[in-house]
Amino acid sequence: MQIGVETAKAVENKRIFVIDEDEIMRAAMQFMLHDENETHEAPSLDWAYAKAKDWPPDLAIVSEALVRVRGKELFGELRDRLSGCKILVIAESSADGFAKQCLEDGADGVLIKPLTIEFMRRKVDVLLGRR
Repeated sequence: MQIGVETAKAVENKRIFVIDEDEIMRAAMQFMLHDENETHEAPSLDWAYAKAKDWPPDLAIVSEALVRVRGKELFGELRDRLSGCKILVIAESSADGFAKQCLEDGADGVLIKPLTIEFMRRKVDVLLGRR
């Protein structure tokens, strides 16, 4: 067992998809969350949509780059194709208003880089309905 991991969360088995084309960022976020969640690295939306048929996620974590390419329509598409899961966007900065716009457009939460394990876990817990 890892230090700081709550057993109740670990056995609750909430499923998270980390959707990002950047392999290093996917691996880092998966590492931060895997002790308390069933966390899967999704290299593409197609991968996530295919896996969601058998493994619907409770939370999708998406990169700013993906949202910028796909636009605000991505949020509705994710909810439809991933069984209504919550959506968390990882943003590069809060300076340009992108994070606020994501929340207005339908994201359930935004995290600003640099990411820390504690803050990432806390934000995920809130979105998953944990106290």
